[in-house]
Amino acid sequence: MKAIVCTNYGSPDVLKLQEVEKPTPKDKEILIKILATYVSSGDVHIRKAEPFAVRFFFGFRKLKQPILGYALAGEVEAVGKDVTLFKKGDQIFGTTGIWCGAYAEYICLPEDGVLALKPTNMTYAEAASIPWGGNTALYFLRKANIQQGQKVLIYGASGAIGTAAVQLAKYFGAEVTGVCSTTNLEMVKSLGADKVIDYTQEDFSQNGKTYDVIFETVGKSSFSGNLRSIKQNGVLLLAAGSLLEMVQGLWVSLIGNKKVISGLMSETAADLIFVKELVEAGKIKAVIDRSYPLAETAEAHRYAEKGHNKGNVVITLD
Repeated sequence: MKAIVCTNYGSPDVLKLQEVEKPTPKDKEILIKILATYVSSGDVHIRKAEPFAVRFFFGFRKLKQPILGYALAGEVEAVGKDVTLFKKGDQIFGTTGIWCGAYAEYICLPEDGVLALKPTNMTYAEAASIPWGGNTALYFLRKANIQQGQKVLIYGASGAIGTAAVQLAKYFGAEVTGVCSTTNLEMVKSLGADKVIDYTQEDFSQNGKTYDVIFETVGKSSFSGNLRSIKQNGVLLLAAGSLLEMVQGLWVSLIGNKKVISGLMSETAADLIFVKELVEAGKIKAVIDRSYPLAETAEAHRYAEKGHNKGNVVITLD
């Protein structure tokens, strides 16, 4: 089968289209024919080995598992003899877990992984764009115990996590302020944001307004500015916090009356099904900036790592 192999850490040029062995499902695994996948910020960080700690998890000199790709949508082509949750022909979507592997024509995954039947009202490309941002946003907003009527600010509201966070926060009944660039203001409004702030024109942390929850999705705003804009007993969510910010956040949470939540998100199939049901109910829609064929995955990475994409960058295999 064809796959994009990350031949080394480095620039997008290390991503090469190669022939690799097609996997065979074990007893409790399903073989998925991948029809779409997605370029996540995690894929980019792993490929670049940034931060350096990536090497301790994924391989010091080069990747132990050289096929990246965290989210996918496709069809079940075969099942192991003990599989009961899925059958051949099922249209599914989900995530691969920490070892990735979705930049390929096929992948084997455990049936009890983060997988679900694909939303009936989405294409494969749209479905592949949902799990990363949707599950991440859901995890952090739940950690904040988001409540109806709260004021929530989402920094990076036009990105993959941000677009999902705006829609989820509105579903939970919050008053949402999105922060993004000039060209993305109307798109963020269309997702349901009550207010939008153009960060190129205004620093939200200087206007005197405060929020119950600030969700920093891209790691580009000021930690001190975020804290200044949090209400007493409010919550700062850091989806892309640096190690220093994580340490600072622990200290703030210990000594003050504001809480900082950071670190890696966790997800379950139940989370994915929850998001899927919101999609089918029309509460969440996919936001796709660009789509690339598998052979152009390096170009997809080149575009995504600029950090200016409106929503998601998708790779198609159909």
